[in-house]
Amino acid sequence: MHPTSLQDTTAPEGVCFGCGSSNHHGLHIKSHWHEDGVHVVAEHLPDAKYCGWPDLVYGGLIAMLVDCHSNWTAMAYHYRNEQREPGSLPRIDCVTGNLGIKFIKPTPMGVPLTLRARVEGEVGRKSQVICEVYAGDVLTAIGDSVFVRVDTSQLAAAAHGRDA
Repeated sequence: MHPTSLQDTTAPEGVCFGCGSSNHHGLHIKSHWHEDGVHVVAEHLPDAKYCGWPDLVYGGLIAMLVDCHSNWTAMAYHYRNEQREPGSLPRIDCVTGNLGIKFIKPTPMGVPLTLRARVEGEVGRKSQVICEVYAGDVLTAIGDSVFVRVDTSQLAAAAHGRDA
């Protein structure tokens, strides 16, 4: 049994398709600190509708899992770096600056996936996150991405051409 996820603790109103706790149509990815204190982990069993090639997981789903889980890893590291509990105010938010995925082996359908991520190097405004995807014990993909700490209200305003 896992403790309450980072998503449920920090953003219970989240609407992201991949990890939003309040998105009724979403995947509800749940990320937790691993007992090793280094990695943030999540598990996901892809539904049959996310099939790419016959009996293989669609690569776009893997990219989305890596994106969402890596973002939560970056935010978890920021909270820890500031010696704060996830969910404490002011809230810490990050967005994807660069998403890189290397597909190592085909990812089979019907096998639980484990995502295992960590921040590589310094925790800063821009943080590099390495995320490994395992199907059972087999490494099938690696994400090497950058996440940027932001004020999401300013980000949304800028995206819509409004003054923040």
